[in-house]
Parts: sequence; structure tokens; C-alpha cells
Amino acid sequence: MELRDLGLDQWFVDRALEQCDPDLSIARVTAVERGGYLVHGEQGEIPAELTGRLQFVAGGSTDLPTVGDWVCVRERDGGTQANIHAVLPRRSSLRRKVPGKDIDFQLIAANIDVAFVIQACHFDFNVRRLERYLVMVREGGIEPVVLLTKTDLVSAAELQDLVGRIRDAGIDARIITLSNVTGAGLDEVRELLVPGRTYCLLGSSGVGKSTLINRLADGAAPADGAAPPDAVVLPTQAVSHTGEGRHTTTRRQLIALDGGALLIDMPGMRELGMIGVSEGLEDTFADIAELATKCRFTDCRHASEPGCAVRAAVERHDLDAGRLRNYLKLSKEAAFHDLSYLERRQKAREFGRMARSVPKRNTSRGR
Repeated sequence: MELRDLGLDQWFVDRALEQCDPDLSIARVTAVERGGYLVHGEQGEIPAELTGRLQFVAGGSTDLPTVGDWVCVRERDGGTQANIHAVLPRRSSLRRKVPGKDIDFQLIAANIDVAFVIQACHFDFNVRRLERYLVMVREGGIEPVVLLTKTDLVSAAELQDLVGRIRDAGIDARIITLSNVTGAGLDEVRELLVPGRTYCLLGSSGVGKSTLINRLADGAAPADGAAPPDAVVLPTQAVSHTGEGRHTTTRRQLIALDGGALLIDMPGMRELGMIGVSEGLEDTFADIAELATKCRFTDCRHASEPGCAVRAAVERHDLDAGRLRNYLKLSKEAAFHDLSYLERRQKAREFGRMARSVPKRNTSRGR
């Protein structure tokens, strides 16, 4: 497989010429697991590790490689291993707040063209969570497409109601309904897959991401258990009695489909904390942003201020009240995390300056 088949284009070539030393080559990160990397270069896919210098100069986790990144590498041990020396600028990226109480960014994947945001019709459907995914995707400069899976578990009327609830919430992203069991909707997804472009699957555990990849790659194992040669077959497990699948993906990885498109699979995400998502909020809630321009006060919080055009739209039933509540909740959450992150970075800088200003203690013994 040539590098252009992995998505290399002139945009990345130009940046590689600026950042990669002449004795380094270009490769793409295809998998990340427990701090280890797989990179695909001109000679194929090999394990890789970071150089000490790259780890030292990195200002944070977002400066380190993630799946989908293009990197500058030097191969060693006869081309069986590689060292990563630099990460090329990203054209797009997915990031979120790290799970738990820590306030920091977690980089998930990079250089993605389209994100398939997946929700299952039967057990996983949640409009408010869908909005969170869309904020994260749009903040990263990625085009979102909503996939409603497991349509075989609901009636046609129920499916129509679910789609209606998404549209009533003001979400304008493209929606594709599909079933990995019957195959309905799969051709519509395949039509979106363009050779050389990178796609990713986002969603909770058990919504059918790995099964979908197998179907798109025509790699679903036949009844006799023998997979077609070179087929992509990811491990899957049977759904429970509720229709919920069981989590099987354990690492982030980039997969080349037979048609030439590139697909990133990753574990399901339980937490989608908002941090640094101002543009994503504005894009995802464009209807509220437009209404806000008509409020009497430019700093209107859409709470109890007089002349609030946003609240007036809710009262007229032109705007979903739940959508406004979620927008305010996400805005408040993002503002709190952004402030906490800036304060933490400021304290770290102050501590660093203080440490550098302390005279070094002379530990040499007197003669």
C-alpha cells in the first residue's frame, strides 16, 4: 500500500518538508494501545516508539501522536522498528476532556474527514448525548453524519419518531438509518466512502461499530467460520436480550477498506466532557446562536433577562426547551473546564518559574 492510499496528499507533504529532517521518512499512525504505536510507512506497518526528545518537548498529551496522525520516523533494526521524531500539523482532530476529575485534554484521533456518530435505536438513543458528540466533532473541523443502527429492533413508526425527535431538536446533520442484520442502509453508507479519505466511528459500547466495519469491508465471517482472504474481521459478540451489544474494541486503530476508504475504529466512550469547544457549540447550536443575536442584551444568559429572543422562541414552541437546557448546560460545563484548565496551566508555569529561580544547592564537599 502506497502512502497516498493512506490519505497522504500535498497538504501533508508540504508540512513534512518543513518539519521532517532529510534522513527521516513519513508514516501514518495506524494504532495506539497502552502507549505503544503502529505506524504504516513506505515499507509497511511496524511498531514504533517516541524519541526521548519528542516526549520532552511535548507541551501536553495533545502534542503526542494519536491514531490518524502523520509523523516523521526513522526506521531501525532492519526496518522492523521505528522511532517517531515529530508529529505533523493536523488538519482536523477529535478531543475531549479526560475522564474523571482531572481537567485536561485527551486526544482521540486526527486527520478525519467524516465522523459517523452512531446511536442504536433500541437502547442507546439519546438526543442530548448526540448533541455532545456533534459539538466534539464540529469543534475538530470534521463533518458529522448520524447513523441510527439496529433498526430491525424497532417498527417503522418508531424509527420515524426517532428521526423526528432528532430533527425537532434542531439537529441538521445527515441521518442514515441502517441494520447490520438485514443490511438496510449499508449501501447508503458505502456511497459516502471515498478512497483516500478518513472516516471514524463514534458511539457508546455495543452499538454495532465493529460489526458495521465488518459489513462495510465485506468481512463478516460466513456460516462455516472461514473469512474471505484478506478480509477485515473485527471481533464481535452477540447482543443481549435488550438488543445491546457487548463491548469488543479495545484499541484505536485505522483500517483500510477494500474500496480504498480509511476507517478508524475506537472503544466506546462513556464520558464526553466539554473543554475548549466554543466553535463546536456555536456550530451545533446555530439556531440558538442566531436567535441570541436578537436578544436585547449582548451578554444575555437566556435566563431571566428581559427581551430574551431565545426564551421567547421557546415560549412560542419554535425552539425545543430541552435543546436550550442542554445548550446552557454544555456552555456552563465548557466555561468551567476552560477556566480550570487555564488556571492549572498558569499555576504550572508559575511553579516552573519559581523552580528555575531557586539557586542550585552546592552539593560538592569542601576540600
